[in-house]
Amino acid sequence: MDVVIDYRPAYSLAIATLGPGEEINVEAGSMVAMSAGVSLETKAAGGLLASLKRSILGGESFFVNTYRAPRSGGEIMLAPPLPGDVAVLELEEQSLLVQSGAYVASSQGIEVDTKFGGAKTFFASEGLFLLRCRGTGILVLSSYGAIHERHLASGEKYTVDTGHLVAFPDGIGFDVRAVGGLKSTLFSGEGLVVDLSGPGKILMQTRSSDAFLTWLLPQVERRLPNQRR
Repeated sequence: MDVVIDYRPAYSLAIATLGPGEEINVEAGSMVAMSAGVSLETKAAGGLLASLKRSILGGESFFVNTYRAPRSGGEIMLAPPLPGDVAVLELEEQSLLVQSGAYVASSQGIEVDTKFGGAKTFFASEGLFLLRCRGTGILVLSSYGAIHERHLASGEKYTVDTGHLVAFPDGIGFDVRAVGGLKSTLFSGEGLVVDLSGPGKILMQTRSSDAFLTWLLPQVERRLPNQRR
């Protein structure tokens, strides 16, 4: 399987070229187009309980779409729901923790499971629900905005807002907390942050969908009374 990315970083499109009979698992709603002969099978991957856990805790679709190329090979185009970038990662017996909503697709050698990484608090709209993607193969992730990589040295600490975190290696030290004290949590406009400890490479997104909704919803509410007149 070969995956290339076009139109990055604002409206990225992933184009996956599949070998004869090769399969790719795709998040529901991410398929843009595909070549003739590519078949689709929809199933609850990993069984009922695994699918429920991925759907309820991970925020992903209950069903997984598996596309299979014909004997002549095939092509499938993929895109996330939000405008932003797409990253293609090649895992070799590795495990990655991925923020809910960032998963787009993966090859058959990648197992996707849910790991609870934090909790919603009374003061914060953002929880940290993580998917664990592990194995050997290709993993396709998306972001809202561009993807920024940061390499942490051994023992180096870095703090990231949960709304901007995309992925980081499983096994890296991390702790979810409210930013600052009570006053900061209530009035700073920030919610939960993650304290990460290296070594490892972390992926962040330059925009936050939570921050965008915080700005957008008051604009919509202000206009609704005028529309009702």
